[in-house]
Amino acid sequence: MTQKSSIDRSTVRGSLAQWFLAPPRPHGEVITNRSVGFLELFYDLIYVVLIAQAAHTLAANISWQTLGEFAVVFGLIWMAWTNGTFFHELHGREDGRNRTLIFTQMLLLGVLGTYVGHAADSDSAEFAAVFALVLLLLAWQWFTVVRRDSAEFRRVSIPYLISVIASALIMAGSVFAPADWRVPIWALFLLTWIVGSLVAFAGDRETGVAPTESGVERFGLFTIIVLGEVVVGVVEGLSEAQRGVPATATAVLALTIGFGLWWNYFDSVGRRLPEKGTRYAIWIFGHLPATLAIAATGAAMVSLIEHSGEAHTPAPTSWLLAGSVACALLSLIVIARSLLKARSLPGVYRPLPFVLGAGALLVVLVGALAPAPWQLALAIVGVLSASWLVMFVVAARAGTPLAASGE
Repeated sequence: MTQKSSIDRSTVRGSLAQWFLAPPRPHGEVITNRSVGFLELFYDLIYVVLIAQAAHTLAANISWQTLGEFAVVFGLIWMAWTNGTFFHELHGREDGRNRTLIFTQMLLLGVLGTYVGHAADSDSAEFAAVFALVLLLLAWQWFTVVRRDSAEFRRVSIPYLISVIASALIMAGSVFAPADWRVPIWALFLLTWIVGSLVAFAGDRETGVAPTESGVERFGLFTIIVLGEVVVGVVEGLSEAQRGVPATATAVLALTIGFGLWWNYFDSVGRRLPEKGTRYAIWIFGHLPATLAIAATGAAMVSLIEHSGEAHTPAPTSWLLAGSVACALLSLIVIARSLLKARSLPGVYRPLPFVLGAGALLVVLVGALAPAPWQLALAIVGVLSASWLVMFVVAARAGTPLAASGE
């Protein structure tokens, strides 16, 4: 009995050690045929809160300044999400160690969420400090991979690790900068990170990360998260507006804008693998303005519905809504040019820039006119519907149904 108990305890200890102490998957061991798991879906939920806080601040005071601040804060949130997402995609395992690390990230991100709403003013120092901690945790995770890398991968992974550590130090250093300097510092840092990442992808042709179906799915799920902000904006606007036919009609049309963005994204570029190398980097970073614009569209819905009874949409609201939808359409052009399907189905994807570009121009022109809120929303719905319909006809004539071309 004693011997059996000793064996059982040894087995349990060994299992626990394997469950919580197993190293991450090394570079090169990408699982190409896996599905997105429940842990990743749970992780993405924390970003729903962060983005909602940022969008709420923009919706409360629409101006060029708040839009710029929103773009910077959203960019930092997106940066954290991409780092966490790619670490799990490249190195994560379904074990206790990886779960613990992801839950630790979520704890820090939850704390960060309490400062996102005022990240550009009263809570900027706290936001920077917590964000630096998030980056330090990610840097430690990347370090656990780098120290096991072969020389082939270290020439790429070490510079990346250094960049993450430097990013954490920059954010931590901004805590001690004058309050008015913090957002410009973050903006410059974010721009440098984007440009540096694009250069790194372009220069890494041998050990570059190959896109996977699960990675593409994660970006699609993040797009759904920001599309949820359109729903939140509509509900918030309707709850604060004077109830009646104008507000309800405007809300229905506003929600339909979200539907139109969903159709255009998933039937044109969603669920499709990008090419490797520089085009993969363009595909990744093309999602930054796309998702930022969709989230800003949701922020515009609140004011749009609140002014539903007026003859003209307030200029800031009109420009925010129209500009955001136009930016989303233009971003889809960039993403589409990076797809493998763009090469294999040129008859479908060659007209896409002209169709979506014309749609973006029409939306901006309507926004400049600032008609009544319901008219503005109806016009945008019409443009999104027409853009999708034209692409559907183009794909059908090419013998490839639009919705199926991503399968």
